[in-house]
Amino acid sequence: MEKDGVLRQKMLNDLKKEIFRKSIHLCAGFVPFFLAHFFVFTITALSSVAVLYIVCEFLRLKGIRVPLISAVTETAARKRDDGRFVLGPVMLVLGILATALIFQPVPASIGIYALAFGDGFASLAGKLFGKHKLCCKKITCGKTVEGSLACFLAVFISSFAVTKKITVSLVLAVVATLIEVLPLKDFDNLIIPVTIAFCSHFLLTF
Repeated sequence: MEKDGVLRQKMLNDLKKEIFRKSIHLCAGFVPFFLAHFFVFTITALSSVAVLYIVCEFLRLKGIRVPLISAVTETAARKRDDGRFVLGPVMLVLGILATALIFQPVPASIGIYALAFGDGFASLAGKLFGKHKLCCKKITCGKTVEGSLACFLAVFISSFAVTKKITVSLVLAVVATLIEVLPLKDFDNLIIPVTIAFCSHFLLTF
């Protein structure tokens, strides 16, 4: 009974961490709005946040805690990040910045939405409802059918909301879902928005 209680508590703590982490992802969904109305300010703000985070993270690893920022990092950090630089937030901001600076507003928005909603809801759905593991566990790292379905639906809906094109949205949703199941760790925060923005640019142009 005690062992079961410990396991339940561990699962609950992991779920709380994942909800906290992915709430940050979901907030990225507001970025296209700010880019559309305050482009320079938004790029400057995101760049400043990335630099500040990197400095604070190096200080944290040296035992110097920065109020609020270190607490947020520790709350969001996964077990694999113990004693290491937590790379996820940096990749998240870099993914958004790269997408916004390289692509036109429409494909950039689609890419950022794919990161915010596709990756965000995939992880939450996998943690909350995931019961069926995907095949090829060495590749998918235990990700679930439920999580992949959530990713597909989130990217399809967000892409369709922007493009109003069913075929384009279906293709983008498939591509995003295939990327999301790969063992990319924190680098999916960079690869997903850039890849989806590129694909949407190509599909909408040709």
